[in-house]
Amino acid sequence: MYREGTLAGPISIGDEHRRMENYKKTKIVEKPCLHPFTNLPPDIIEMKVKDGSKIRNLMGYAISKMELDSVRQILFTGSGKAVSKTITCVEIMKRRLKELHQITKVLFKQIEEIWEPIVPEAGLDTLTVKRNIPAICVLLSKDALNPQEPGYQAPGSFDAFCIETLSAESQGQVKRKHGGGRGAGSTGKHPHFTGGAPREPCAKS
Repeated sequence: MYREGTLAGPISIGDEHRRMENYKKTKIVEKPCLHPFTNLPPDIIEMKVKDGSKIRNLMGYAISKMELDSVRQILFTGSGKAVSKTITCVEIMKRRLKELHQITKVLFKQIEEIWEPIVPEAGLDTLTVKRNIPAICVLLSKDALNPQEPGYQAPGSFDAFCIETLSAESQGQVKRKHGGGRGAGSTGKHPHFTGGAPREPCAKS
């Protein structure tokens, strides 16, 4: 039997720890989300940045592609803890190729965590925990983009403040996780962005 719940409400770390100390997280399901960009080329290179991705490996491939005359655009995407790493990759690319136009879209994605009782004989139900996590999609283009599009940045602009903010947020999540026991942390706080892009809602499945 599955019983849905949420840990994103106003509960303390201690309450969350006591609630989840008898459970173990066994699965994470990422719900489908509307893509914030439309009319992209079907063969566009998309760099899906993960929390465990190596920036050196990502950028070695991405830069080698963007240095080709035939490649005009590239898309970087990341969510959760990978958001700050995604922005770092974007800034590295913009410093390597100076004349890139940028459009940034910020959104929230829904994930479902499946938590199973550590001791099945205890009579506890399996829990499905829904969370909304921040995500980012960044389009970089050698060709001009619409400067009126929300989230547009002209060539030569950088998001240093954004990187610092997201790095601090990421470090805070790690500290809360270490201090809060085995339960997953609450996602009540989200990074703030300076690029002016609106937060796009995900599709409800």
